[in-house]
Amino acid sequence: MRKFILIGLMAATALPTALPTAASAQTRREVREDRRDLRESRQELREDIRSGESRGEIRRDRREVRRDRRELQRSRAAYVAPVRGWRYRAVGPGYRLQPAFYGSRYTVSDYRSYRLRAPGANQRWIRYGDDLLLINARNGRVLQVLRNRY
Repeated sequence: MRKFILIGLMAATALPTALPTAASAQTRREVREDRRDLRESRQELREDIRSGESRGEIRRDRREVRRDRRELQRSRAAYVAPVRGWRYRAVGPGYRLQPAFYGSRYTVSDYRSYRLRAPGANQRWIRYGDDLLLINARNGRVLQVLRNRY
């Protein structure tokens, strides 16, 4: 019994690292705010260097710039495709996606924050590269394409 528990624990800890992770979705407004924070932090650092502030103050400002830069990079996380070796290819209305591309990991549930219309019955908004697609969830057909919206 003890062996089974240990094997189960090892599998549970190894499994999440083996699977690719989906990018966390942030609204355009949040990304814009992150960019503004980074600009403000950089400006503060420049002003402190020009005015001859103490080393401790400059060090704190540099740390803040690094933290804001990391936060911005995380907010624009790369798209992780469900298929190994996938390369972006522009698609248009009528194109049929594989079911893996419109799984729950790629669904945009907060469509209002992206200023998208509510999807109809059997429709959903998904992320496909940097594009947002409205698809028919039953057959994978693309109904509408919004380029570079992510």
